[in-house]
Amino acid sequence: MYTAPDSCEGRCEEPYSEEDECHCDAECETYGNCCEDYGFSSSRDAITDEDLLRVSEQLYRADHNKARPNDIAINPQYQASPDETGDQEDRSPWPLYKHVNEELFSKPTYASFIKLLDNYQRATGREEEVTAEELREQDNFLKEVMKTELMKKLFAFLHQKNRYSSEQEFVADLKEMWFGLYSRGDGEQDSSGFEHVFSGEVKKGKVSGFHNWIRFYLLEKKGIVNYFSHNFDGPWDTYPDVLGLQFSWDGFYKEVGSAFIGSSPEFELGLYTLCFIARPGRACYLSLGGYSLSIQTYPWTKSTYGNGKKYIATAYVISP
Repeated sequence: MYTAPDSCEGRCEEPYSEEDECHCDAECETYGNCCEDYGFSSSRDAITDEDLLRVSEQLYRADHNKARPNDIAINPQYQASPDETGDQEDRSPWPLYKHVNEELFSKPTYASFIKLLDNYQRATGREEEVTAEELREQDNFLKEVMKTELMKKLFAFLHQKNRYSSEQEFVADLKEMWFGLYSRGDGEQDSSGFEHVFSGEVKKGKVSGFHNWIRFYLLEKKGIVNYFSHNFDGPWDTYPDVLGLQFSWDGFYKEVGSAFIGSSPEFELGLYTLCFIARPGRACYLSLGGYSLSIQTYPWTKSTYGNGKKYIATAYVISP
């Protein structure tokens, strides 16, 4: 019987063959090379490329907490060519943000998100001490994002695809995949997906992760982040937009940090989670307001939670 090379239909427990595009044997979860519909009883539960384009447009339209056009004014200044992004030269004399309407930050999802940003030590190899208050802040953030239409739509889609049986199960999994600690250093529990993606880390003298506009704005305002240039400016003329940027954080350099600009915290959390569940370790092709965009996520492969589930290692927008 002929089966599509990228599906497990009719191939359950088929022995490994390196000719196959993707695999359906029990080991494929360990190696991260399973077909998209591995473990789902019918192809109806597989998340197709068309599903991703459709649901990403739904989430885009449901982002009611995003910045309005007059909430943010940015000044991107110098556009760096690909051979200039690595030379650590500050080619933009002014800050990136001319104006941000900080009333945005009093919205519940923003306020609970901002509280989480100071919970981390940026150096990898330093154990993260998680206090009871910090655990409460994680729960509060998840509680607030789950009140939004955007996250309700994401859950409804994943529920329909048999990924989660209840909202409670979904929230518990969000907490593990984003906030569960693992070791990027020498065995210390020093990192999590949330810390890496949204707050940023410093590893081997370079900025690692740090893909969030709110974090960038707050640190730029304090003089701790210095904007150097951008190498990509997305086609959107309203928010959220996308920038690929070069900057230094307290003297540590980021060669290309891509970020949504003006998106709500739930928009980023939602899109990254969707792509991590649907296309871990691969480019995830989405559509936002009629423009295409891809997100790359990677699972952390050295430790797991639950029944072999993977933590998020990173998630970011691919800037062309």
